[in-house]
Amino acid sequence: MNKITLALISLFFLNLNIWNAAPSDSREITVCHVPATEQFAAFSEDAEFRRAHKDPTPLNFHSEEGKTISFDTPDGKKGSGYAFENATKTKNYLFVIHEWYGLNGHIKSEAEKLFNDLENINVIALDIYDGKVADNGRDAGKLMQAVKTERAEAIINGAMAHAGTDAKIYTIGWCFGGSWSLQASLLAKDQAAGCVVYYGMPEKDVNKLKNLGTDVLGIWAAKERWINPTVVAQFEADMKAAGKELSSNSYEAGHGFANPSNPVYDAESSADAYAKTLTFLKSRMK
Repeated sequence: MNKITLALISLFFLNLNIWNAAPSDSREITVCHVPATEQFAAFSEDAEFRRAHKDPTPLNFHSEEGKTISFDTPDGKKGSGYAFENATKTKNYLFVIHEWYGLNGHIKSEAEKLFNDLENINVIALDIYDGKVADNGRDAGKLMQAVKTERAEAIINGAMAHAGTDAKIYTIGWCFGGSWSLQASLLAKDQAAGCVVYYGMPEKDVNKLKNLGTDVLGIWAAKERWINPTVVAQFEADMKAAGKELSSNSYEAGHGFANPSNPVYDAESSADAYAKTLTFLKSRMK
């Protein structure tokens, strides 16, 4: 490979401006032409990002209330999720979006916990990977990179159609799912009623944020390199410019700190973040 080719390749990646800088790096990075979810997926190329995600502790999850559901998606296929249906009819729906490992036992367990603690809500843990699940960082990275924006949006739109046009849509997600939680709320438009983002790549297009139908609760990990304080500060500024409300909460913890199956799990920070999550969602369900 000649020097000119190498230079062109370097320039290409420089222009992509993928967030891969340490928190102390003050460079301003903007990538308006690359979807936020694809920017996050690109982190799987970073060896340190992969190392930050220790293999999850296996969880054999079983529920008496949860069940796998399927629904039509606008691309002519089927989508699926793991659902908890409220005993009495309600218009409240919470979409739970998994981390980069996929819809595993941990995510189903979190969905059930939210279902029980929130009450008066239907919960659907969406399967953005169409049935694929990873148990290690290498495979998780491949699955995350393989996600096509159009297909993920079709799954979310299919789930919204399943919920109904009069449903109030709440979203929550972690890591990869944190990025998609915000995107799902953007797709929900006027049906969006509450959005929770756990250390996911924010949307950087202010014009898109202007169309957001709800405010956002952001849960951030101050010790991580990727969705670092600089990224968070820019998101705060962008939300303000868009005229939208963002409640930011940063913890002295690493990426993935709210995942009990992750060795970096921080029980104290996770408990506080979860309490804030419940307060945020309940206040918007009234």
